[in-house]
Amino acid sequence: MSLKLQHGEIVVRLVRVRDAKALEALILGHRSWLRPWEATNPSGANSFDIKRMIRGLLRQADQMQGLPMVIEFKGELVGQLNVANILYGSVSSANIGYWISPEVAGKNITPISVALVTDYLFNIVGLHRVQIDIRPENAASLRVVEKLGFRFEGTKLAYIHINGDWRDHHSFALTAPEVEGGLLNRWLHDLIAKPKYPFRGSDI
Repeated sequence: MSLKLQHGEIVVRLVRVRDAKALEALILGHRSWLRPWEATNPSGANSFDIKRMIRGLLRQADQMQGLPMVIEFKGELVGQLNVANILYGSVSSANIGYWISPEVAGKNITPISVALVTDYLFNIVGLHRVQIDIRPENAASLRVVEKLGFRFEGTKLAYIHINGDWRDHHSFALTAPEVEGGLLNRWLHDLIAKPKYPFRGSDI
């Protein structure tokens, strides 16, 4: 399976096993940046076997149950964007999660990447709904859904085991009819017409 989405110098593509070394360097090199938001195993040790993780995610991709992707900027790998829990039929939905290296935070790489993948899920995969769950304390990730106009739908208590404990998450969503002209097109149009979102170093 091959998948590559692009806008300017930003590329979102399916992860490859040979990305393991670069991903490991990013993850281990930015522990203080990533650790507060990382999913952890409540019943055992956490593994940094990146190759094994990638192979497991790619098996889900082969069955179209998920889309494990990496984000590139100017040809360099700078983050991940994972589509999980892809469901079809009467539910027709998926969840998106993401992280990006602090060196390129504040360049709107993450909202563009999320918009590219959301448009792909709506227009190519044919899903109806995309959801993003974010810890209330994660201000940078909350800015992404704010910029893109995802609707706040409520708070899930003790929803995901993060950084060693069960954490609450705010839930945000969009449906395909809300962005018929494309999420990326809508946001870029709004950004040009009324630049509400100046770039800030803390944004992702």
